[in-house]
Amino acid sequence: MAGNARVVSRGLIGVSNFYPDRLIDLIIHNEVVPAVNQIETHPFYQQIETQKFLQENKVQIESWGPFAEGKNNIFSNELLLSIAGKYQKTVAQVILRWLTQRGVVAIPKSVRTERMVENFNIFDFELSLEDMNAIISLDTKKSSLFDHRDPDMVKMLGTAKRNT
Repeated sequence: MAGNARVVSRGLIGVSNFYPDRLIDLIIHNEVVPAVNQIETHPFYQQIETQKFLQENKVQIESWGPFAEGKNNIFSNELLLSIAGKYQKTVAQVILRWLTQRGVVAIPKSVRTERMVENFNIFDFELSLEDMNAIISLDTKKSSLFDHRDPDMVKMLGTAKRNT
């Protein structure tokens, strides 16, 4: 999982979990620039500098784990609940709107129809600059899930048997 590249269509590739140093190495040594880099991005790990780097290199940032897999009590976070109440939306909708306004592609995982519908209903409001800036205060600048630069973690992810 750490640092994977895959062909998504003729001449286009998408990558996941590429840090800027690995991505620029890929770009300068290959003819095809990745179209997208799917990385952990959510209110607690905002990846602001990485997003700037990706934009400069014309690579779209895509969030995996936009809800931090529920860690750090994200759905009961006081700031996010306050903002959600202001717009009469859910915390999930606020997070998805925040990502969208930042230009981050987010495809949240859900198997429940009502959550899927809720996740699509984010285009009838816009977060104010004040609310966007307030969410910045939640950034810890580190993964809430695991460290992709930990060799043991990379080995475990890279050698794990996948369900097919």
